[in-house]
Formats: sequence, C-alpha cells, structure tokens
Amino acid sequence: MGSIKCNWADNSGGKLPLLVSFWGNEDGVSRRRGLKVMREKIKNSWVEFNDFARKALEMGRSDPRKVIFAVKMGLALSLTSLLIFWKGSYQDFAQYSIWAILTVIVVFEFSIAGATFIKGFNRGLGTLCAGILAFCFAELSVVAGKFEEVVIVISIFLTGFCASYLKLYPTMKPYEYGFRVFVLTYCILMVAGNRTREYSQAVLTRLVLIAAGAGVTLVVNICIFPIWAGESLHKLVVKNFKDLATSLEGCVNGYLKCVEYERIPSKILTYQAADDPLYNCYRSVVQSTSEEDTLLGFATWEPPHGPYRHNYPWENFVKVSGAVKHCAFTVMALHGCILSEIQAPADRRHVFSNELQKVGSEGAKVLRELGSKLEKMEKLSPGDILKNVHEAAEQLQQKIDHKSYVLVNSEGWEIGVRPMELDLEDLINAAGDENMKLGSKSLSEAVLEVRSVSVGTALCYDAKNTLRTWPSNVSANGGSMVKGDEFKTYESASALSLATFTSLLIEFVARLGNVVSSFEELSLKANFKDPPIINMPPEPCKGVATWV
Repeated sequence: MGSIKCNWADNSGGKLPLLVSFWGNEDGVSRRRGLKVMREKIKNSWVEFNDFARKALEMGRSDPRKVIFAVKMGLALSLTSLLIFWKGSYQDFAQYSIWAILTVIVVFEFSIAGATFIKGFNRGLGTLCAGILAFCFAELSVVAGKFEEVVIVISIFLTGFCASYLKLYPTMKPYEYGFRVFVLTYCILMVAGNRTREYSQAVLTRLVLIAAGAGVTLVVNICIFPIWAGESLHKLVVKNFKDLATSLEGCVNGYLKCVEYERIPSKILTYQAADDPLYNCYRSVVQSTSEEDTLLGFATWEPPHGPYRHNYPWENFVKVSGAVKHCAFTVMALHGCILSEIQAPADRRHVFSNELQKVGSEGAKVLRELGSKLEKMEKLSPGDILKNVHEAAEQLQQKIDHKSYVLVNSEGWEIGVRPMELDLEDLINAAGDENMKLGSKSLSEAVLEVRSVSVGTALCYDAKNTLRTWPSNVSANGGSMVKGDEFKTYESASALSLATFTSLLIEFVARLGNVVSSFEELSLKANFKDPPIINMPPEPCKGVATWV
C-alpha cells in the first residue's frame, strides 16, 4: 500500500511540470493577445491623430481668418502679460495683472468686432457699478459695527437676486454678460475688501487693469486684419441667395428626371443635417435666422468701415433675407414632393416638362442676379427683372389650362349636355340614382377627347433606374392586389401630386416679388451704386436706294 502511494506521488510530481508549462503557455498567449490589442489601439490612435491634424490644416487653408484670429489672440495675451513684470510705484498692477489677462480671454472674439465692443462695454460697466455698490455697502458694514457680517451677507443676497432677475427682462438681454460680471466683481470686492479694508483702491486697480485689457483687445482686433460682423452678415445674405437658387434648380431637375429615394434618410425626416446637398442648401437658408440676428446685434455696434457708412441699414439686410426664407419654404415643399410616397408617372410629368424647366431656370436666374447685385452693392438694372420668370409662369399656367385633364382622373367626369332646368324632385332622384350622370363637359375635354388619351399609372424610375410603383401592392404588369375603385383612387392621387408641384412652383414665382421689393428698398437706403451702363454697338445702317 505504501509503495502504491509512493508511486502515485512520483507520478503526480512528474505531471506537475506539465501543468506548469500549460499555464505558462496560457499566460504567454494572453500576453501576446494583450500586446496585439495594445498595438492596434496605438495604431488607431495614430491614425486618428493624423486625421485630426489633416482636418486642422484643411480648416486653416479653407478659412485663413481662423489662423489670423489665433495669431491675434496670442499677440494680445503676450502684450497684456507684460504687466506681470511691472516695477513701478503701484505694485498692485503686477499682483492683480490676471484681471487684464482674463479681460483679453473673455472679450476677444473671432469674427465679430462688434462683440468685442459689446463685451468690453459690459465688462467695464459691470465692474464700475459693482465697485460703486461695493464701496457703499462696505461703508455701511463698517458703520454697522458688530453686525458687519450680517450686512455683507444680506448685500450679497440682494445683489445676486436683483441682477439675476433683471437680466431675464427681454430688453436686458444684450447686457446679460454685464450682469454676470457685476455679480462676480461685487462678490470678489466684498471678500477682498473685508480682509484689506481698502475698497476704493481695489476698485480703482481692477478698473484700470480691465481698461488696459480691453484696450489691448480692441487695438489688436481692429487694427490687425479686422473681421467685421457687418461684412459677415452681408456675405451670409448673399450665400442664401445662391443656395436657394441651387436648391430650386435641383428640385425641378430632380422632379422631371423622376429622381426618387429608395429610402428617405431619417435625418431629413427629423430635419437634421444630412449628406443631401439639395436638402442642405435650403436648410441652411431657413436656419440662418439666429446667426443673422446675432450678427445684426453686433454690426450695430461697429464703427463705419469700408463701404459701410455710419447708421448703415443692417436691418434691411435681415429683411431681405427674410423674404428669401419665405421663398425657401416653397422650395422645401417642392422637395417634399420628391420625397412623397405618392408620385406622378413620368408620362404626365413629361407633358409639362418644358414649362416647369423654364420656370425653374428663370427663377434661379433671378435669385443669382439679385445675389450678384447684393454682393457688388449695385442697384438693379433698368427694366423688369421678373419679366422672363413671369412669362414662364404664365406659359405654365396656360399649359395647365389646356392640359388640365392630365392633373385629374378624367374617367369620373360627367359627360353629356347639362339640362337647362331641373325640378327639385328630379334633382333628388338624380342624387339617389348612382347610374344617372348629369350632363357636363369641361373645355379641355370638349376640345380633346380625354378618353382617347392613355394615362399611365403611378410608375416611375428612381435614381437607380429601377421601376417603382405606388402603392407597393400594385404590380407593374397590370395585376393588382387591390380593387379597381381603390386603384383609381391611387391613380387620382398620383395625378394630383403633379398639380401640387406645379402650383407650388407658381407660388414661388409670386413670392419672388417680395424679394425684389425688399432688395430695392435696401439699395435705396444703403445708397448702392448705379449699375454700369452697357453701350450696345450701333446697328449697321442698311443701304437705301434713291431714284432721281
């Protein structure tokens, strides 16, 4: 028995190195796996860093103003930091130089010189008011004696309550930053003054340092490659004209080419930024309201510069852009017709293709012409800029009058001769008799026999040239899983979608008049220059034969 135990112990001892080697291999595999994962993470991080560096360089190349802003920011901070080495009689300047540096960081803005003025003004006014109020409450707390702490706490509560409540008042919105600076400065002065008992000196020192920081900011931001809010507003309105013209042409061309979406992107359905350029163009026009309001508020603070004189009518720029947005809503509806589930067949669209194409191209031409005039700050040339687009819209309306049977399901029209007089009993009986048809015939159907015109079903080709049917349970081969009456309903709805598109396009032309009127008002108030006079070459004189 003892030998058996000894042999088992020997065998187990012989197997122990195998177990050790087994676990050692497992540790090696896990270690190699961990190193592989670490190498992949390092590689991915390096790729992401290279991608970030490439995009940062592209941003600087595409908009050099951002590089200039960074250089100006660094320069302003460097000049202000020289106060750290102040060796004059007032050592407090070096001690509290951080106030000047903070002023530069907070007040300095990128593309808006007006924002620099507003923030500098708010910061100075808030500091001055907080200093005066802190000095008054400090004297009151000294007079209070043993109730000094109570007076300080109550004054901080009242200051915070009044400032926080007043900044919510609508007319105080431009001074919201000033209220924040006011509360912050008041609390700092009360805390610092309670320790040193030198309220007046603390207020004076901070005012001087804030003025120094604001002065450096204004000089650097205005004198070195200034970027004005008014100029940015001007360019933004011009861009809205061009973007809307691009969207209009894209909607008309896409509709006539029967471009459809196999699956509408969810971002478009939720009105978010998407990769569709047609959608992004009119979306940027509609969503530019907040940016325009911000630029307008800053532009009114800017001094005269370049072609923009004093009291420049910046409000009219926003008014013109508002008229453009009013047209953009129609373009949005036109794009909605392309995104719609109910589509008109290609043969129906082809009936009005020339007229629709002309209205779209002429409307886009008007928008681009107005945008070009606004960019050059020129008045409109003599003549009616809307003449061609109005003629194109009239031709489209005339085509609709002559081909109105294409826009509806004409099989349900009442054909015959309408009786001149009908008794009340006859009308009641006629209403109860579904097979009885009252005699009527439209002008377009009287001239052209509608029954002889073949009207296709709601079939169309999408962007991938695959046949698309609406509804999905209607086959293209003529077989249908729905009843005949229901199919006719679908067919009528598809025809009416074409009527919707044409009516929206005509409505767009009608809204162009508001854009032209707003532009003419702006050109008069802003004193735009007259358009250049183009001298047409004289026509060659035709020879006139005379008989003697």
